[in-house]
Amino acid sequence: MRRHASSLYTLMAGALAVVLAAALGITLTSRPAWAATVVVQAESFAAQSGVGVEATADTGGGQNAAYLADGDWMRFDGVDLGAAGPLTVSARVASATGTGTVELRTGSPTGPLLAGLPITSTGGWQNWATRTAEVTTHPTGPQTVFALLRSSAPGDFVNINWFSFGGGDGGTPGWVAVDQAAWNTQLARFRAMTPAAVPAGTVRVPEFNATCTYSHSEPDDPIVVPGLPGASHMHSFFGNRSTDAFTTPQSLRAHTGTSCTPAEDLSAYWIPTLYEGGRAVEPEGVIVYYGSRLPDPSATVPFPQGFRMIAGNAKSQVPTPAGSVNQFFCAGEGGEIGRSADGNWPVCAPTAKLVYQLVFPDCWDGKHLDSPDHKSHVAFTYNGACGGDHPIAIPSVSFVIGYPTSGGTAGFSLSSGLASSIHGDFFNAWDDAALGQRVKDCITQRAKCNSAGTF
Repeated sequence: MRRHASSLYTLMAGALAVVLAAALGITLTSRPAWAATVVVQAESFAAQSGVGVEATADTGGGQNAAYLADGDWMRFDGVDLGAAGPLTVSARVASATGTGTVELRTGSPTGPLLAGLPITSTGGWQNWATRTAEVTTHPTGPQTVFALLRSSAPGDFVNINWFSFGGGDGGTPGWVAVDQAAWNTQLARFRAMTPAAVPAGTVRVPEFNATCTYSHSEPDDPIVVPGLPGASHMHSFFGNRSTDAFTTPQSLRAHTGTSCTPAEDLSAYWIPTLYEGGRAVEPEGVIVYYGSRLPDPSATVPFPQGFRMIAGNAKSQVPTPAGSVNQFFCAGEGGEIGRSADGNWPVCAPTAKLVYQLVFPDCWDGKHLDSPDHKSHVAFTYNGACGGDHPIAIPSVSFVIGYPTSGGTAGFSLSSGLASSIHGDFFNAWDDAALGQRVKDCITQRAKCNSAGTF
């Protein structure tokens, strides 16, 4: 499996990357005035009436405001609603009994209505769901926000875990600037590194890798919906074992447990969970390749700490018949022997396994760790060089994902939908020295290295 994946990357990565880039539909637009998402834990009220607090049953959920009924209320001070423009208001709620509304008002309990979040049964007091409302106009900057519980039915009707207030498009975070002083220091240390001598006979391919196994699954996404546990579809995580909705660059560096080799790679990686017959099929192995598709890889530099990006499109729901660009494929003896009944998935020989290769952008703007769509700060190179708004060459990251299944006529599904919705996330937390030396030795010298970073 690993021998196949390595040869696949070496022989096909360049052409596949260009084709996949077109399929991913990356569009670079002018910078909108996105507001950062503000998460308010329900138990952090400054004042309340009729509100109790309990621990949530799910890991990472913290506490929740419990068993709320008509007439109960909470007050939250200093909630930053950001600048004028679209605002997405969300709440993580659970309800076992009835219906009602959570009214969010600014200034006072009778102040202007910011949003109304309808509540229906979620199937239990700890069965959590996210309710969302889009707001077109709102007060700006820090505000006092009241949450008022309204229901025509007697008794308790809702638990609340948190509220969030963020820029439009689901509260997507905005542009995250790189710490220029820290980046300049990291870059200077990288420039000063002495490259290791490349032994005779070394394969001259600019590449090193991290070999990873599956770690855990959560309905979380700390890049797209940070701080909101349960707000995403199910993801399969590999790499840093601490990754969850509350992951930050600092938390990744502080947690030394990883499912990847080498141990110096504390990065977080994740993909949508694959299902076969309603059962989750977790990867039996993932190789994360770091390489270059540039004719001259010598200008490549490491990622800054906290850098993050996404490849693929979770919203893409189009058929992928044989010959389509966005293809899962079969690796191993016998290869593909057919297609699923819907035509979207390969059926592999019993001696072969389902595999996918996901390729990330390889040029960076040099200014931002993240962008509103998590793609606009990076770009794919199409002409063999990085330039324009994305002048910095970064390692070309590629996930080669192997699943312990050959499939069948029933096919598969992803937690994000059809096969075309396959996507992946990368949140960098490599040790600077370990990453820098690998880039210096393996990529800039065009020399194939292993997971240990040696030839």
